[in-house]
Amino acid sequence: MRRVYFDNNATTPLLPEVFAAMRPWLESNVGNASSIHHHGQEARAAVEAARESVAKLFGCRPAEIVFTSGGTEGDNLALFGVLRPGDHLITTTVEHHAVLNAAEHWRDSGSHGGDVTFVPVDGCGLVDPEDIWRALRPNTRLISVMLANNETGVIQPLAEIGKIAAEAGVEFHTDAVQGAGKVPLDVRGLGVSLLSISGHKMHAPQGVGALFVRKGTKLQPLFHGGRHERSRRAGTENVPGIVALGKAAELVREGFAKGDDARVAAMRDRLEQGILARVEAAGVNGGGASCTIANSVPRVPNTTNLYFDHIEGEPLIIALDLKGLACSTGAACSSGAIEPSHVLTAMGLGGERARGSVRLSLGKQNTVEEVDFALDLIPQTVARLREISPTWRKVTVK
Repeated sequence: MRRVYFDNNATTPLLPEVFAAMRPWLESNVGNASSIHHHGQEARAAVEAARESVAKLFGCRPAEIVFTSGGTEGDNLALFGVLRPGDHLITTTVEHHAVLNAAEHWRDSGSHGGDVTFVPVDGCGLVDPEDIWRALRPNTRLISVMLANNETGVIQPLAEIGKIAAEAGVEFHTDAVQGAGKVPLDVRGLGVSLLSISGHKMHAPQGVGALFVRKGTKLQPLFHGGRHERSRRAGTENVPGIVALGKAAELVREGFAKGDDARVAAMRDRLEQGILARVEAAGVNGGGASCTIANSVPRVPNTTNLYFDHIEGEPLIIALDLKGLACSTGAACSSGAIEPSHVLTAMGLGGERARGSVRLSLGKQNTVEEVDFALDLIPQTVARLREISPTWRKVTVK
């Protein structure tokens, strides 16, 4: 059976070039990057070459890059590495759980934690920078706002928020896990002091990531051990993963130069527009009828989040998978959750519409032929599920 993968926001396939770069470090290259002998120095050189590649992707100095195990560690290191007891944190209601749960832990830690303000978003999923400004307090230490939402792809106005943070003398972090590889990153232009990414969202393996820490930002480590990563992240470096991340960063830069993002955006638009033309009582979350400025909402080029009224998203996902199409109802970390998406409910969607929503996220490996396969399959599957939906029968009888 044909298999088409449209769940790239959950994880991306490892590119052959990335695997080729990391393979020697899984087989014959055995050095610890902290060892002073020949093998260790080879490993150290590979790690530093990867650091330079990631720094070019971010537009920063190599010394400002800290390698991590992925987005969750990077987010936690950014928050708990900057915050001190009694500090105030500002974040949003649509963050990934790596930030949301960390923020809630900070709020609930008593004298070891501090206060948190969760700023709302509008029906498009956008935060108003003025709400960030109004949430500032004398003890605000950190603002954390994601670059692009993992469920809707909506891009937040980080540059405006960065100016507010700079004027207030507050550190500014962004979870850029869903932005890296899809839109160009410029840490100076965004005005962030910390930015986290995860390798497996940009065709590197799972288990490696990076955190940008602007020079002068005071960061206390989460782990206690050796002096790795300039004493910011203890633990022997994951040399194969870091080498892979460096190669993936290089390929991302080359891809932007070749127009990969525009090609993926064209496929996403073909898919989105085709479904809306074929399926009634459907729309786009974060860019469709529920949003008053639908055509001007900035999104990453690969993501669409669609609602289908009168059916549940989970049975739709299962039915599509049985026919060979992989997609999701939202964040992979929330798989199996009974509650509707916290992102969609924060945008004002009711429980039924939120539970009837599906995320399709494309990658550079996908093709127009795969998009057309999905365009044939999704309307048929939605129609079949609606045939057994009691609420749909009531609508059609009327």
